[in-house]
Amino acid sequence: MWVDLAERLGLRMLTPRDAAEPLVRLRFEPVDLGARLAGPEGTEKYGADSEFARISKLEDPGFVIDLGDALDRVALAPGARILDLGINTGDELALLMALIPTLRGADFVGVDHSASALAVARVRFGPDVTLHEADLNTLGSLALGRFDLVVSIGTLQSPGIDDREVLRRIVQDHLTPTGAVILGFPNCRYVDGEVESGTRMKNFRQPELGLLIKDIAFYRKYLQQHDRQVFVTGKNYLLVTGVSGP
Repeated sequence: MWVDLAERLGLRMLTPRDAAEPLVRLRFEPVDLGARLAGPEGTEKYGADSEFARISKLEDPGFVIDLGDALDRVALAPGARILDLGINTGDELALLMALIPTLRGADFVGVDHSASALAVARVRFGPDVTLHEADLNTLGSLALGRFDLVVSIGTLQSPGIDDREVLRRIVQDHLTPTGAVILGFPNCRYVDGEVESGTRMKNFRQPELGLLIKDIAFYRKYLQQHDRQVFVTGKNYLLVTGVSGP
């Protein structure tokens, strides 16, 4: 409760100190709201040497649990084809392989526009994952084929990506008839070493979720129109999972 309150007030909770029994002294300090993650412009904004590269979603237990639940709903079979759009250094695929060891022999494909991030992924996965350096807006030029699962976490809302068109291409060109999607939308920001839950808009002190809700509503409706059963889960990352359903 106190950690949540500190976050809402732009503070960081420090280690409590002893006070007269039965009390403890709670301590807080202001978070530097100007110390937001930044990176070079262009294709390396999220590259291996960027500030963003220091963030590992695999260290967020909530994300690990939520992605595991989403994968349970997908129920992939051995030998599945899996596409990761915006793979970066490969955290999501590494987690998927750890959660479902039977998929280690599956056909994994990743796409990203950051050469340095893909270089890290190549060392990490070796020949187990086929990697393409490309803009997601040009998916059609890659002739990737169809997949049993398409994953994209924290990428489709990036500036410069036509997320609506990419979603259409995923569903119409890259999913098998029973294929599934797991699409993640950031619902947090990283400031001065802290994670602040909730999407933020300029000049708003508290989270403003209107645009995020609008985007998720579109994704949900579009996937339902294409015969997918849709689940929306998560906290710092909201996951839209669409699976073949009745």
